[in-house]
Amino acid sequence: MRAFVLFGPGEAGVVEVDAPVAAPGEVVVDVARAGVCGTDVEFYTGEMEYLREGHARFPMRLGHEWSGTVSAVGDGVDRSWIGRRVMGDTMLGCGHCRRCRGGIQHVCEARQEVGIRGGRAGALAERLAVPASSLHVLPDTVDDAMGAMVEPGGNALRAAQAASIRPGDRVLVLGPGTIGLLVAMFARRDGAEVHLMGRPGGSLEFAATLGFDAAWTEDTLPDLPYDAVIDASNAPELPAKALELIEPGGRVVYIGVAGSPSLIDTRSLVLKDVTAIGILSASPGLDATIEAYAKGEVDPRPLIAETVGLDGVDAVLAGKRPTGAGPGPKIHVAPDRQG
Repeated sequence: MRAFVLFGPGEAGVVEVDAPVAAPGEVVVDVARAGVCGTDVEFYTGEMEYLREGHARFPMRLGHEWSGTVSAVGDGVDRSWIGRRVMGDTMLGCGHCRRCRGGIQHVCEARQEVGIRGGRAGALAERLAVPASSLHVLPDTVDDAMGAMVEPGGNALRAAQAASIRPGDRVLVLGPGTIGLLVAMFARRDGAEVHLMGRPGGSLEFAATLGFDAAWTEDTLPDLPYDAVIDASNAPELPAKALELIEPGGRVVYIGVAGSPSLIDTRSLVLKDVTAIGILSASPGLDATIEAYAKGEVDPRPLIAETVGLDGVDAVLAGKRPTGAGPGPKIHVAPDRQG
């Protein structure tokens, strides 16, 4: 089959590789859509911390936001999975440690991450092998494009849930990228007055097309009390800014990760009686995200700017926007598409 392989920083291509075979407990999925994520870009540039920590090494096959159809099953897997449309959890715990037994396999020390960690091949390929236990069924009302947005949506939903939003709360989201905009969508669904802060330019203008009129730069942000601040950026200075902006007694949620350490003053955390929460992984939020998409409560498809074939991935990871792409932040890949 054809797969996109990253051989080293900036060195990649589409090559013929052996098609996956379903091991016991696994399935093979024919990939319909896969999203390109900021994590994939970090691997492409060689900046991803997992490379230095030994959790990942080149060559590798990226892609952890995906949807597709089960085409084969391994021993011990119910054959009724064949033909079902699915997406899958990125985080694959060992299943035996204290964390896995406690239902938080997404922070298992020995976990694999599809297309990211532990040598588990990703979805930027025509087919993908994953454990059957990681699958989540997609209803007919969630199409392939939406299915590949469930993984980022699950992260965003968990961030919105962590903010403990009540109807009428004023919520500020820092960073109007894919995750930030999805957070804003879930916060709006939950009845919040949503504000966004980002850099001047296209991302804030795009947010306005989604109905988020309260979209500001740091210089224009109004001096208002914010009941929750959600940092979905990768700017190292914004975690401290979030703590500065939050109303006493409020909630700060950190889901963005900067490339360098971020410092906060815990005196502010204590003296403002603030609840601060970090979010890693969509795992506990996948089913609720599928349900929200299926009911039409949140539609992530306007965020998808373009869908390319495997041959277009290299340019996307190098920062080149496809010709004719829309204003949204997300690029999707259809492995069966040429170009």
